[in-house]
Amino acid sequence: MSQAIAFDRRPVYRIDRFNVPATGWNAFLERLHLTQRALDQLPGCCQNLVLTQPDLGGEFNVMTVVEWIDESHMSAAKAVMQARYAKERFDPAAFMQGLGVRAELGVYRSE
Repeated sequence: MSQAIAFDRRPVYRIDRFNVPATGWNAFLERLHLTQRALDQLPGCCQNLVLTQPDLGGEFNVMTVVEWIDESHMSAAKAVMQARYAKERFDPAAFMQGLGVRAELGVYRSE
């Protein structure tokens, strides 16, 4: 008997934190809003927040929170976005590195 991969059916949250130098702020925000609009159109996206906190030290703090119905929807969205980036020849890691952005990325579930 083969075992299929079972996805957790609880809501799942992708929460990312970015420290963005002021010099890269406009380019980062433009790309972030493109991504946000794309995610909003995907099945299973319950909410998609971009929270900002200006820092007087020449840096902005950004927190993104995307709530998905469940893990399977989040996984499907990841595949869609990876295909989109490949088609655009866009490398998110290189983009952020070029702007000097520091990121902490994570997936969370409620208990």
